[in-house]
Amino acid sequence: MHLDATDLAALIGLCRAEIDRHGEHLSALDSAIGDGDHGANMRRGLEAVFAERDAIAALPLPAALERIGLVLVMNIGGAAGPLYGTLLMELGRGLGIADTPEAFAATLEHAIAAVARRGRSGPGDKTLLDVLYPVQAEVVRRSAPGRIAACARSAAHSTEAMQARRGRASFLGPRSIGHEDPGASSCALLTAAICGYFEEHRPS
Repeated sequence: MHLDATDLAALIGLCRAEIDRHGEHLSALDSAIGDGDHGANMRRGLEAVFAERDAIAALPLPAALERIGLVLVMNIGGAAGPLYGTLLMELGRGLGIADTPEAFAATLEHAIAAVARRGRSGPGDKTLLDVLYPVQAEVVRRSAPGRIAACARSAAHSTEAMQARRGRASFLGPRSIGHEDPGASSCALLTAAICGYFEEHRPS
C-alpha cells in the first residue's frame, strides 16, 4: 500500500467529514443500546486527527497509522477509542514489512485479531468486528473497493439481527436485537469513505 502525503491528508479529511455528517445518526443508534455518545466521541477523535493532518501526512505510512491510532485512543471515549486505536497501531506496525497485497491482508488479519483480544469479543457479538471480519475476507479476495464498501455497509446492517454480547448493550439481552450496532456503523462509514477514495483516485 503506497500512499503519499496528499493521499493521507485527503483520507483524513474524508473520514472526518463522513463522521461529522453522520454523527447524530451514530449517537441515535447508541442511544438505543448504549450511552448515546458514540457520534460525539467519534467526532472528537476525528477532529483531533484532522488537527494534526499535516504532521501525520508527512510521516511514512506505518508511522502515520500508529500516530492516528494513538490520537484516537487519547480522544475517543468509551470502548471505541481503544478498539480503533489498536486496529490502526497494529496496522502501522505491520505495514513496514507488508509490501504485497497478500502481506497487507495478513497484516490486516493480525490487526483485527488484536482488536478482538482487546475487546474480548468475536464474530456475532454485535461490535465493529462484525464489519472488520467480512471486510478482511474481501481484502483476501482482492475485491474492488466498491465491493468492499458494499460489504461493510451490509455487515453493519446485519448487526440489527444480533444480540449484543459485549459492552453496555449486552446488559439489554434480547432487547438489543433490532438495533444496528453504532461501532459497526461507524466502521462501515469509515471503510466506505476510504474505499470511495481508492475507487476514484487509485482505480487500478
